[in-house]
Amino acid sequence: MGKVYVFDHPLIQHKLTYIRDVKTGTKEFRELVDEVASLMMFEITRDMPLEEVEVETPVQVAKSMVLAGKKLAIVPILRAGLGMVDGILKLIPAAKVGHVGLYRDPETLKPVEYYVKLPSDVEEREFIVVDPMLATGGSAVEAINSVKKRGAKNIKFMCLIAAPEGVEIVKEAHPDVDIYIAALDEKLNDHGYIVPGLGDAGDRMFGTK
Repeated sequence: MGKVYVFDHPLIQHKLTYIRDVKTGTKEFRELVDEVASLMMFEITRDMPLEEVEVETPVQVAKSMVLAGKKLAIVPILRAGLGMVDGILKLIPAAKVGHVGLYRDPETLKPVEYYVKLPSDVEEREFIVVDPMLATGGSAVEAINSVKKRGAKNIKFMCLIAAPEGVEIVKEAHPDVDIYIAALDEKLNDHGYIVPGLGDAGDRMFGTK
């Protein structure tokens, strides 16, 4: 059964406050999202396996540790998820990056896949699907479906802010996927926005309305 992790690290919570602030402009918003993504990734990778190697220091040969096991792939949900990618790659530059594009059907209001591009060695990689917001859960569920349909077996989901309703939807649809959240907010409002939330992450990140 997938677990839900809510981070309480002081640096993450501090930066989230400024991400939420309506007075924070586009440039600062992007920088803060980038920084929080890095800090979250530091925590998410805590259980990555290591193996011992020998390295020659200026003094002598030493036994030391390097990452072992499965390789990583980061999959942002277009478009807002793009803002989290660079922060992750600063820590893990060898990670591959895939993309999942979804749009909302105007009649059913359900997300529909329009673009998917993943690394070729899907089954060998651990996938982290990223999006700043987990609101109704529809986009996250469909993005994880898209990755699973192409052969991914090991998937995590990472977001900055989530509503309890969205978390439950993802848990029900994908009980094998761990969910990592910087802040679990109060609820969704009647328009499907997270309360108190941070507004529309894509618009704030890219300066659009």
